[in-house]
Amino acid sequence: MKPTNYYDENYEEEEEPKYVNSGTGQKKSNILPLWGNERTMNLNPLILTNIQSSHYFKVNLYGLKTYHEVIDEIYYKVAHLEPWEKGSRKTAGQTGMCGGVRGVGAGGIVSTAYCLLFKLFTLKLTRKQLNGLITHPDSPYIRALGFMYIRYTQPPPDLWDWYDEYLEDSEVRNWM
Repeated sequence: MKPTNYYDENYEEEEEPKYVNSGTGQKKSNILPLWGNERTMNLNPLILTNIQSSHYFKVNLYGLKTYHEVIDEIYYKVAHLEPWEKGSRKTAGQTGMCGGVRGVGAGGIVSTAYCLLFKLFTLKLTRKQLNGLITHPDSPYIRALGFMYIRYTQPPPDLWDWYDEYLEDSEVRNWM
């Protein structure tokens, strides 16, 4: 699937998501659409390269095969949502956008959170699993990674449907 360019004058709206008749009404299919690049999850190339080459991703996360194993790993290992581990980036002499503010410039040690976010992507989450992430009661980091997953993988017209009911959620606002 090629990345969709909503600003392209030749852009044509894709078909509506498939719905399943539930008897009392309609609900969306459990299979999530994927927006953008099917291999990179639309991540910054520097972050993606660091994830794929990180020891943590290749060794520790390789053995995790199920959604529930990854959720447990998020619960026990994630302490922040920044793309890089604190103090691991060399930004001396860089200014502006290359100064380490937005995930560009010189790389460092990619964070556990971003490795786990990409691991979730490799599992090809279902709608039910993604809803389980964003409503998880045990950790705000589990919920946050669910919202980040939505932001990186879901079609832009669907973002409001995912985020709408959480805009007034004080726990969500604390880490936005």
